[in-house]
Amino acid sequence: MAYAIPFVREMDFVYEQAQQVSPLIRRLVANNPGPFTFKGTGVYIVGRGDVAIIDPGPDNIEHIEAILRAVEGERVTHILVTHRHMDHSPAAHPLAERTGAKVYSSKIPPEPSDCDELRLEASDDHGFNPDEDVKDGDRFTGPGWTIEAVFTPGHTNNHMAYALIEENALFPGDHIMGWSTTIIGPPDGDMTDYLASLEKVRDRNFSTLWPTHGPPVTDVRPFVQAFIDHRLGREAAIIEQMQAGKTSIKDMVSVIYADVDKRLHPAACHSVLAHMVRLVELGRVETMGRPCVDSVYALKD
Repeated sequence: MAYAIPFVREMDFVYEQAQQVSPLIRRLVANNPGPFTFKGTGVYIVGRGDVAIIDPGPDNIEHIEAILRAVEGERVTHILVTHRHMDHSPAAHPLAERTGAKVYSSKIPPEPSDCDELRLEASDDHGFNPDEDVKDGDRFTGPGWTIEAVFTPGHTNNHMAYALIEENALFPGDHIMGWSTTIIGPPDGDMTDYLASLEKVRDRNFSTLWPTHGPPVTDVRPFVQAFIDHRLGREAAIIEQMQAGKTSIKDMVSVIYADVDKRLHPAACHSVLAHMVRLVELGRVETMGRPCVDSVYALKD
């Protein structure tokens, strides 16, 4: 049984209107709600005068104009992207063309699957290519603000969170969300990396998390620990299902995720696959060939 996570889901906002949410942070929520985006993509504007924009969201003209209105009279110096998904990165370059800013993100290339085709709403932005590569520990500065890149692979292999040093806050992108768990879809997503990244964030003792989807998390360390416990609980549930004789990921998902919106079951299959890849690597489970959603699995003696 997976551990319960104390999700936070209440948000007070108006679509496409910037709201001051902390001394240094404004948030503007794109009007793209859905089963993978919750209320929509939260775009963060850091600072005043010279500002950074984090995860500009979808390439929608009304949305881009709303961001430009929010920073009218200011200079955008950095456009920071956590990862190359369609609800995070497509507006980056159109916004850069309008502001003169550069786009920053990790340039680690995606790892395409050779055995499972799953097109999600929050799927890869295949045309995205940042102007500048970002690596763990890189810093970006403006008047009164300092942002540090925090490498958090797992959801994708290039996922980069951003820490606002002055407020001891983290913009975790999709690595940690207040409203839901995160999809880990192999091979670009990796459960072992994800668990290590969760521990990394937990041990930084941030005061606040500002996810791209959903409201802030303020009781950070126990919240992140609950995510770790939840994942390890899912892993234990998978082992239990296999001990009961199930060999198919889809059969396991129908039981383990019985209380989850069925629209999310295909994504849940990929999260279970991520656990299977990890269990195969640990030598606890075996399968023929590369682990895929449709593979047959067995516990090793």
